Amino acid sequence: MFKIEKEDHLARTGILKTTHGKVKTPFYMPVVTKGAGKFLTFNSLESLKTQCFISNAYLLYLKPGLETIKKANGYHNFINWQKPIFTDSGGFQLLDPEFLVSLNDKGVRFRSPFCGKEHFISPEKLMENQNIIGSDVAMVLDHVLGPDHSKKEFEDATKRTIDWAKRCLDSHKNKSQKVFGIVQGGVYKDLRKECALAINDMGFDGLAIGGLAIGESKDRMYKAIDYSLEHLDKEKIKYLMGVGSPQDMIISIEKGVDCFDSIYPTKMARHGVIFTRKGILKIGKSYNAHLFKPIEDDCDCYACKNHTIAYLHHLYRLNEAAAKILLSEHNVRFLHRLMEDARKNIEDGTFSKFKSDFLKNYKI
Repeated sequence: MFKIEKEDHLARTGILKTTHGKVKTPFYMPVVTKGAGKFLTFNSLESLKTQCFISNAYLLYLKPGLETIKKANGYHNFINWQKPIFTDSGGFQLLDPEFLVSLNDKGVRFRSPFCGKEHFISPEKLMENQNIIGSDVAMVLDHVLGPDHSKKEFEDATKRTIDWAKRCLDSHKNKSQKVFGIVQGGVYKDLRKECALAINDMGFDGLAIGGLAIGESKDRMYKAIDYSLEHLDKEKIKYLMGVGSPQDMIISIEKGVDCFDSIYPTKMARHGVIFTRKGILKIGKSYNAHLFKPIEDDCDCYACKNHTIAYLHHLYRLNEAAAKILLSEHNVRFLHRLMEDARKNIEDGTFSKFKSDFLKNYKI
């Protein structure tokens, strides 16, 4: 299912095999939450060389609903995308009071953002939903907490995460679908160890690290990644959830992480923050008005091949939808290219220098 191909210290390249094709690691997944990306069409995702994306199982359960997905013979057919897809559980929505009503050991009571109706999602119900959706990789239900909670609350959430993971695995029925467990535990070394050991021993197809990049310091985040990875099977794919800043991705690859997802690149693009190898470019700044050159000379995205910074600045200042489309495409392609370059440097045994040079040049 996952095969490591090349290693450069802890960084590695590999192949993840799924029902809908192979994915080269390390890789980044754009977020296609409800069957559509933010200002990204499936045509653009193809042109950006997207290997795989992630959708939200809870929101798909609400709309279009399982009956529609069944009649379409699965989510892939419904959206007409025949490459690999991950589905998240909705656990991240526990951080959003718009969604969360209550939770206990049995599961979570969510509110629909569409109509306000309440829905109870147990680990068993979640897996039933994902079995019907038919994603290539289903994530378990986990108890995510923000950083401003007591250690006792994190202890309870960690135990619940372990219990829910076991129940998800026991109730999973779709043999063509892989299941990934998730390590929680906040920034606490002992809780990360406890959760990582338990999740690792359950026999999941892949292993994810969750609950980070949500307000803790960078130093604590990196330590929590290390605390988790230390106790996870080296041969299995490692997925760092919700992390999408270029620097964090490169640092995490050196630690042994294989894949990422995040709304960060498209969210930043909508706010005019653009990724380049020299760091971020704020497209709305007045000094861009007469820069008649592409964002990056070597970038193969549509915006860089066809438009100047001055024109993109013009569109952005007018709040044109075209600006959000073009800039979102650039940022996603930037992360895909970054992963492609990471793979090449791991294969060449030069990843450490690549990381050092990238971090030195990337100014924020």
